[in-house]
Amino acid sequence: MLSKVKDYILDQEFRITLFENRLLAVNFIKILALEESRVSFLTNYGRVIVKGREFTLNRLLENEVLIGGIIEQVEVSYE
Repeated sequence: MLSKVKDYILDQEFRITLFENRLLAVNFIKILALEESRVSFLTNYGRVIVKGREFTLNRLLENEVLIGGIIEQVEVSYE
């Protein structure tokens, strides 16, 4: 059990979790754009762009962001 807790704490993998009208992104390198209809993240393996409507910033931490709004599309660009 201790190793699972350690793995969780040390996890650096970029991850997006979609909820109804919310998006949680963790372990990104940088937020490239934060607009009402578009959010863009730089990750270890490229760029992730989320498109939608009525985006609002609900929570912002060092490498975690919770965005509310209507999510219509998620694009991944491996650059």
